[in-house]
Amino acid sequence: MQPNDITFFQRFQDDILAGRKTITIRDAAESHFKTGDVLRVGRYEDDGYFCTIRVVATSTVTLDTLSELHAQQENMT
Repeated sequence: MQPNDITFFQRFQDDILAGRKTITIRDAAESHFKTGDVLRVGRYEDDGYFCTIRVVATSTVTLDTLSELHAQQENMT
């Protein structure tokens, strides 16, 4: 079985599949993804694969610049 490249909490699976969660904010340990990367996506809880995504853009965000827009794109509002 092929390993997943990135995982999300199970509660986000439906939002990702429906296009409601359009960004993810990761710490430095998970900041190696690049525009154009195609990633296998799994659930954090059981590492079960549920889709494949393509990275369309990356940017650096610091804690002091996080905004309500980031929260909306993360579908965490």
